[in-house]
Amino acid sequence: MNRREFLHGMSRGAAGLSALGMTGAWASPARAAVAPSDQIRLGVIGPGNRGKDMMRHFLRVPGVHVAALCDIYEPRFAEGRRVTGESTPVYTDYRRMLEGAHELDAVLIATPLDRHAEHVLGCLDAGLHVYGEKAMAFTVEECDAVVRAVRNSGRRYQVGHQYRYAPWYRQAVERIGRGEIGKVTHIYAYWHRNFNWRRPIPDPSLERLINWRLYHEYSGGLLAELGSHHLDLANWIFDEMPHSAQGSGGIDFYKDGREVLDNIQVLFDYPSGGTLFFSSITGNHRAGFQIQIYGTGGTVELTLQDGFFYYEPKRANSAVPSDSTDEGVVTTPSLSTSSDMPYRGPGLPIEVPAEESADPSFLSAKAFVDSLRQESRPFADEEVGWSSAVPMILGNQAIRSGNRVDFRDMAGVSSGS
Repeated sequence: MNRREFLHGMSRGAAGLSALGMTGAWASPARAAVAPSDQIRLGVIGPGNRGKDMMRHFLRVPGVHVAALCDIYEPRFAEGRRVTGESTPVYTDYRRMLEGAHELDAVLIATPLDRHAEHVLGCLDAGLHVYGEKAMAFTVEECDAVVRAVRNSGRRYQVGHQYRYAPWYRQAVERIGRGEIGKVTHIYAYWHRNFNWRRPIPDPSLERLINWRLYHEYSGGLLAELGSHHLDLANWIFDEMPHSAQGSGGIDFYKDGREVLDNIQVLFDYPSGGTLFFSSITGNHRAGFQIQIYGTGGTVELTLQDGFFYYEPKRANSAVPSDSTDEGVVTTPSLSTSSDMPYRGPGLPIEVPAEESADPSFLSAKAFVDSLRQESRPFADEEVGWSSAVPMILGNQAIRSGNRVDFRDMAGVSSGS
């Protein structure tokens, strides 16, 4: 059975259990739907930088109350309580927090990547809905386990791919799907920074706790923390997941004891012929965050704040002008340099109404709450999380090995294609 069959098989199984009013054998009894007027009681595992930011967004959604905070680093409690504005109950062990799961409706998980699966599975087992930061999990086996648990539990799971909720992304993908830039063949995606990714620590003993992103034991590096967003967008546009990856990288800027690479370049191939190239470096900010989506009829450029459409000019299919062909000409490889100069003019901006231009993280938080109140599947659900996390994990294998990694079976592609 390939991975696509695995996912859809579990989907059918979960639908059958739901029709019978049943959940997984180890899951808590199903709860009644949350009424639109009811308060959503949210627990938070990992109120660090990202966790606190998402807490602020969730608290902007009417009816949401942060009812519990959990972290193994106790200074986070004071920081989290400054966000909630009250003496929110705190726990140093998430299992103690889950003992009071009847006082919660859902949990926000914003912990280091290597802990994602453990925390997601624990919360689902306690009968709680989960908003889990990306990537879904640390290993392919853990990703499989999360999908299986979501389907068996009957609970909602949303992965933190917040740009699925950005209105300029959604409009761009919809217009691309209508063929506005022709057939999309390549996506070039960048997240470049001039920033070493290291955080200050109050004590050397806290190095790995605070700078977990720099160590293989906890982190998927730049491809997990940054590139998973680009992988998700490419999957969305191509409407499939990649079937192979090859890559390179190194520790070339920061010789400070870190284990994860400070620059990576990865190429993902898709079954229908599309290609995603992702680059992330930490020693130069010139490109910043941008995604170039190349189609046969035009290009879409997306950033963290906006998007633009560019359309290909109509040109003859020959490098030789038609009025020269009768007489014959002696040519160099190119008649003119101007035709191959990069375009530097304005594009057509993606227009987003002011009332829809909220921060994508807020929109993703609101969408999660809406899914609980409306009993609907999140747009960035467990299948979305799986389909971006698994190629990320295998892409990291390709970088480390220096070899092309083929995972056609996971993409539902026959070996002969």
